Amino acid sequence: MVVRIGGVGVGGIGYLELRLFASMDDVAIVAGADTSPGARAVFESEFNVPAYEDYQTLLREHSGELDGILIATPHAYHYDQATACLEAGIDVLLEKPMTIDVRDAVDLVETARRHNRILKVGYQRHFHPVFQMIRHLIASNRIGTIHTIACYLGQDWFSSHQGTWRADPEISGGGQLYDTGSHLIDALLWVTNGIPETATASIEFAKPGIDVSAALTTRLQVDDGTAIGSVTVTGDGVAMDPREGYVIWGTRGGVVYTGDYLHLEHRGATRYTVPTGTESNFDIATRRKVANFVTAINDGERPVVSDDAIQVTALTEAAYMAAAEERTIDVQDLISEVSEA
Repeated sequence: MVVRIGGVGVGGIGYLELRLFASMDDVAIVAGADTSPGARAVFESEFNVPAYEDYQTLLREHSGELDGILIATPHAYHYDQATACLEAGIDVLLEKPMTIDVRDAVDLVETARRHNRILKVGYQRHFHPVFQMIRHLIASNRIGTIHTIACYLGQDWFSSHQGTWRADPEISGGGQLYDTGSHLIDALLWVTNGIPETATASIEFAKPGIDVSAALTTRLQVDDGTAIGSVTVTGDGVAMDPREGYVIWGTRGGVVYTGDYLHLEHRGATRYTVPTGTESNFDIATRRKVANFVTAINDGERPVVSDDAIQVTALTEAAYMAAAEERTIDVQDLISEVSEA
């Protein structure tokens, strides 16, 4: 079966991922949409198919021809665009974050289920070999019961994105925490298989609505117990490429990932160091991500719905609330309130 793919947002990461789709034997690119004339021109030249100024025209002209669609647009547009595609009967691969509002996140998942469609959010660390190894080490009890996690991410984000949509909170949802920081929060929850219960936070803003640095803590439900996690994010780092790291402590040992090396250590035992090969891992993870979406469509095992992305959105929103109101926020209450409304 040839899987027919469209794209909404065909510049930047959208263009990169559509090229990966096109390189697969069982995929055909059908059409795209983007508000940028330059992005549309490159897309049409590369794939020899039409591109439209708005996604509504794309759906009107091609919805019956599409099996799946990639949405890689500014964050505030995700909810409306993904909803329209799901309601048109199209499976969706949605770039992070899923939405910038907990209510929209819950509603989007419900829409996918109601229409029996796939909804996957493009957190590529789920397909990154090192993050998969960390998740395996935790799940297989190699370090015992985890109790504390610390993670950080920093990059020269703010100065590099001046004048772009990422520095416009009306369409980005905020600043660094909702941009690259979303990957960090997702990775924390995914590798631990944790559910955030509470959040506290301190956030510094470079401009009104545009956060540049954030420190948040969360209590996670992990299996039958709890763990404490801390997340530190800054957009005032020294390099554009993100610098990130994770330390996970358990009752028998710990895992340390610095971005260059993965360490596994046990109490009173040998510390193992494994080079990660980071230069190729982004490409590997992204290629696996798009291939996984195609496989899900071909297998017909629906719905594949990103409940975990609701937790990422809820924890992010809880962090903003906690910082603004100077109190601890119950993350699951946020989800329950909108689910019952």
